Amino acid sequence: MELTQADRRHLDKSKQDTGSLGNNDDGLKYDSGRVAHDFSCIHSKGTANTQMKGYLLPAEDGEEATKHFLQELVNILLAYINKSLKRSSKVLDFHYPHQLKEGLEGFSLELPDQPDNLEQLLVDCRDTLKYGVKTGHPRFFNQLSTGLDIIGLAGEWLTSTANTNMFTYEISPVFILMEEVVLRKMHSIIGWPEEDGDGIFCAGGTMSNLYSVLLARFHLFPVVKTHGMSAIPRLALFTSVHSHYSIKKSAAVLGIGSENVIVVRCDERGKMISSELNSSIETAKSKGLVPFYVNATAGTTVYGAFDPLNEIADICEHHGLWMHVDAAWGGGLLLSNKHRVKLQGIKRAHSVTWNPHKMMGVPLQCSTILVKRKGLLQECNQLCAEYLFQPDKHYDVSYDTGDKSIQCGRHVDVFKLWLMWKAKGSEGFEAQINHCLENAEYLYYKLKRRTDFQLVFKGKPEHSNVCFRYLPKRLQSILPSPERDRELHMVAPKIKTKMMEEGFTMIGYQPLEDKVNFFRCVFSNPATQREDVDFLIDEIVRLGCEL
Repeated sequence: MELTQADRRHLDKSKQDTGSLGNNDDGLKYDSGRVAHDFSCIHSKGTANTQMKGYLLPAEDGEEATKHFLQELVNILLAYINKSLKRSSKVLDFHYPHQLKEGLEGFSLELPDQPDNLEQLLVDCRDTLKYGVKTGHPRFFNQLSTGLDIIGLAGEWLTSTANTNMFTYEISPVFILMEEVVLRKMHSIIGWPEEDGDGIFCAGGTMSNLYSVLLARFHLFPVVKTHGMSAIPRLALFTSVHSHYSIKKSAAVLGIGSENVIVVRCDERGKMISSELNSSIETAKSKGLVPFYVNATAGTTVYGAFDPLNEIADICEHHGLWMHVDAAWGGGLLLSNKHRVKLQGIKRAHSVTWNPHKMMGVPLQCSTILVKRKGLLQECNQLCAEYLFQPDKHYDVSYDTGDKSIQCGRHVDVFKLWLMWKAKGSEGFEAQINHCLENAEYLYYKLKRRTDFQLVFKGKPEHSNVCFRYLPKRLQSILPSPERDRELHMVAPKIKTKMMEEGFTMIGYQPLEDKVNFFRCVFSNPATQREDVDFLIDEIVRLGCEL
């Protein structure tokens, strides 16, 4: 299929822009001299007849074309990575959904009946990156997962090339053993005996938290696996008002019911009040509910707060409850000798969620559920599918870990983390994490000294979250009132709109309980430096000073 004249003009422009995927505003060279290879007559279609000429592998003569295509793709990715790390480039080239759906400069989301050639596919790859968000940019502060680790990226490439599954040792021997090694290392960092713990890599922190509720229920009432919720009493679980919404979602998914999630009050800093937890448990019992599970958060999503784990553990032991620690965001601090004290008491938990794709900077996705009691995952989830988990294999079938999982097919998430750990060592992760928290402290002290910014709560942040509002000049002299709050509530959304349209930085905002909208800046990208923090402050002032 030949390109249209408009498409070819667009391709020529992309090549001239040398990988900058549009406007060449940073002077990057696309390929230091262009690969003179014509992809316009080459297609991917080659599986039906491998004898056909002019196709990628597995076509008979496809090796050379495949090599050139992948080299060209790597050139595109390298140019994108280089640009993402250049502060002169934008974080995003924003377009509204209808613009992308209608097509821009030859870029179309529609799927053809006839195959496009590889020339067009390379154009599509460039454009896909062009119109996306550069989450690895040093001035992207919008999410908990930021940055782009090159070793982690290499690990993801190898994983995709291997294209295997994590359910049995027979098809994934090295990755299965790597998972065992990495999980054992994480157990020891938490403070559990390495030989006793268990765990599995999951599809994100929400799934990890779901596992924790599932395991706690099975631990207390094993009959639920076969007889369902009708065979057990009405359960209650407890979590803080600042905890992640996945706890309620887990209760809904598992048939416990979101109304049976008891939300416990927090103090001004977003920490669960342990006395409130104890009274909530007593109240639930008096209403005929059966408490079974408490979720403590180590690094809340908005404030970055750490619940008092030892106090919560005492209460759980007193009432005989399962204690889970959602350390999806804060787990990385366990690698820092300076900051791990904030998770003191985590070793008393029955299960822990820890997302290396957050503070440790591993490419998405990389999340773990870690369990103190060995064998519980298997007992809870095992269904012994005969076509996968034959007991009479010629090797130790305990390495067939797939029956521990809710899923059947499971992506290999461990290798990129393993490879990064080899490259950095625990010391490298510690330095990276300390640097991110130093950036947060720097921002905090900068804002504290200014009259045009207002911190949401007093005191230095515990994690790398910094929550604040910008006060336009006209609001600085007005005393607090409902009318002022209504005006202030609109400031952050208006600034964010301008920020996204201009695209030089990106930060999130939200309300919380009765508080009006405020910005939440998070640091997890080791490429971010103090100059980027200064830029963020100046940009907010520039965009908001006239509001």
